[in-house]
Formats: sequence, structure tokens, C-alpha cells
Amino acid sequence: MAKQAQEKKGGKSGGKSGGKSGGSAKKKTADSLPPVRLRLRERYEQEVRAGMQERFKYDNPMEIPRLEKVVVNMGVGEAIANPKTLENAVAELIAITGQQPVITKARKSISNFKLREGFKVGTKVTLRRQRMWVFVDKLFNIVLPRIRDFRGLSPKAFDGRGNYALGLKEQILFPEIDYDKVDQVRGLNICIVTTAKTDEEGAEFLRLLGCPLRAQ
Repeated sequence: MAKQAQEKKGGKSGGKSGGKSGGSAKKKTADSLPPVRLRLRERYEQEVRAGMQERFKYDNPMEIPRLEKVVVNMGVGEAIANPKTLENAVAELIAITGQQPVITKARKSISNFKLREGFKVGTKVTLRRQRMWVFVDKLFNIVLPRIRDFRGLSPKAFDGRGNYALGLKEQILFPEIDYDKVDQVRGLNICIVTTAKTDEEGAEFLRLLGCPLRAQ
């Protein structure tokens, strides 16, 4: 009887322990990231905020511009005839950004291009928080310097509200992409969204972050 009671007690303990373990596992998500040093965010906190305050004399510290999000988009018109190209673009965007992208679809039909509304024509990802800082750091310090005969970015690509857009002709500029494994060279568009209210603020903000903008 004592042995049976001991076995019964042990069974309860095992079941309870297993339940806790399962609950803990549920808390972990595939999108979670290990802690990394965010160099660009440190620079923002330690240098950029002070530099912006000195230049623009904000009444409220909350007015100091900050990075809000980065949108990376790949147009894949070839997907109309060859869906495999879209799969490859998605895989490359995952490698470049570390995040699962969404598929973009045509908003209207264009008969000349045999394009119908709803056709899958591209892929994009919106980066925030940690992934955003890591991506922008890589863009400024690794990717852009790889462009042949690079002389800086145009200061005229702001949208009037402090946001900056640029296009890259080759995804192979990113270190995560192996040139020998790509099916084709394809470009991508990047939009850096800030909370700056004017293009002047946005330009100074990005320069202080290390963005290689040419002088006007």
C-alpha cells in the first residue's frame, strides 16, 4: 500500500511539473530576439538627442525626432509569369531583415502588362524597435559603402515631413545574400520614417545618426 501511495504521489508531481514546463514554452515566440548591443540606438541616446536639441532648441524633449519605423519593399513583377521568383524574393528579404515579410498585391488591373487586380507582385516588411535599429546601422555602415563609386545619398529624397526614401539596385549589397546563390539581381526600396516635422529636421537627424547624405 505504501509503495502504491508513493507511486501515485510521484505521478502527480510529474504531471504538475510537465504542465509548468509546457506553459513556459508557450511564452516563447518565434519572433523573440536575443539581446544585442544596439550601437545606433546608443548613439541616438548619447549624442543625437543632444545635437538636435542644440540645433533646434525644442521646448519639450518629446519633440526631438526619433526613428519610428523602416519599410523595406521588393517589387517582383516577374512573379506574374514565374511565381518562384516571389518565393526567392521573400527568402532574401527574410535573410536581409530577420523578419517574415508580407506579400503585396496589385491594386488595379493593367492590361498592357497582363496584370490583374489581386495578383501577387512583391513583398515588404515593416521594421520597428530592435530590428529597425540593427537594419539602419547595417545600411549606413556596411551596405551603402559597398556601392561602387558611392558619393553619398541625395538630400532631395525627403517627402516634406522628415521621412527619407532610397532605392538600391542590387540586393547583393547586403552581406546576408550570397551572390552565387541568387536567381537574379533585384532591387529594393527603403523608407526611413521619423517623427521629424520638417525635411530640415529629418536631414540633420539622419546625418547625426551617420547617414551619408551629400551636402546640398
